[in-house]
Amino acid sequence: MFATFLIGLREGLEAALVVGILVAYLTRAGRRDSLPRLWAGVGLAITLSLGIGAILTFGAYSLTFEAQELIGGLLSLVAVAMVTWMIFWMQRTARTLKHDLESGVQRALAARSVWALVAIGFVSVAREGIETTLLLWSMVQSFGDAPSALVGALLGLAVAAVLGWAVAKGMLRLDLRVFFTWTGAFLVIVAAGVLAYAIHDLQEAGALPGPFTAAAPLDAATGAVMTGWAGLPFGWAFDVSTVVAPGGPLAAILQATVGFMPRMSWVQVIAWVVYIGVVGFFFARGAAARTTPTATREPRVVVESTSQGAL
Repeated sequence: MFATFLIGLREGLEAALVVGILVAYLTRAGRRDSLPRLWAGVGLAITLSLGIGAILTFGAYSLTFEAQELIGGLLSLVAVAMVTWMIFWMQRTARTLKHDLESGVQRALAARSVWALVAIGFVSVAREGIETTLLLWSMVQSFGDAPSALVGALLGLAVAAVLGWAVAKGMLRLDLRVFFTWTGAFLVIVAAGVLAYAIHDLQEAGALPGPFTAAAPLDAATGAVMTGWAGLPFGWAFDVSTVVAPGGPLAAILQATVGFMPRMSWVQVIAWVVYIGVVGFFFARGAAARTTPTATREPRVVVESTSQGAL
């Protein structure tokens, strides 16, 4: 619930800030008559995200177990790719986000294009909406506790909506650089966990070699899949199920925060370590580059509004 809350908060606040910037610009430009077109695009984006979630949730029931695991694993990989791209995109563009959005609206107004404004609202929210849907669906599959995960996500989205409204009204100052740095670091860890579970699904589906396939090394005496160094590379890396009960509170907390499962294959562990090492390194380097003395002399990335509601 905590992990999905933070995801809903971050992704929801991203969308809320984007919509707030667009609404504030139209208001400041005296073009409130164009707001219905913008909201139409936002509504279409939300509908698309909910539709994708419904298809993923209810469409899987008619598939075989192997097909469910294969689709689940592939979609989890897509979610990891989208989250990774979004982390670095936001790290790179947070400082110019407001200017870029306002420039797009200005061009749409100059061209007097109804559909251009609808498209701006749609694209601005659909990106976060689809990413959030895929990530939450993947996490629900891995947790096996859909109600708690969904409640956490909804609470996060609700808090994000309130914070976005407060920013738009000038009641709250928010340093986007700090916010996206900390939540981005958390998402790197979450994405690594989703990657590990995606590999688990693909191994269960037989798409990747692992403990569930003929490639698994077996104990000659018991016929069980080898664990530890003897299980390298397609057996179990470790199995602490007797210490950390699968499905228990501790296992749920560890899986939600660092992607740990009581029993993980070597391929899962290697993928987790490589992802954290590579993505974490580039993320930390990018964050450090924005806190150098040269960077700190630049204006802080603070979203606020005037009394007229402009961001």
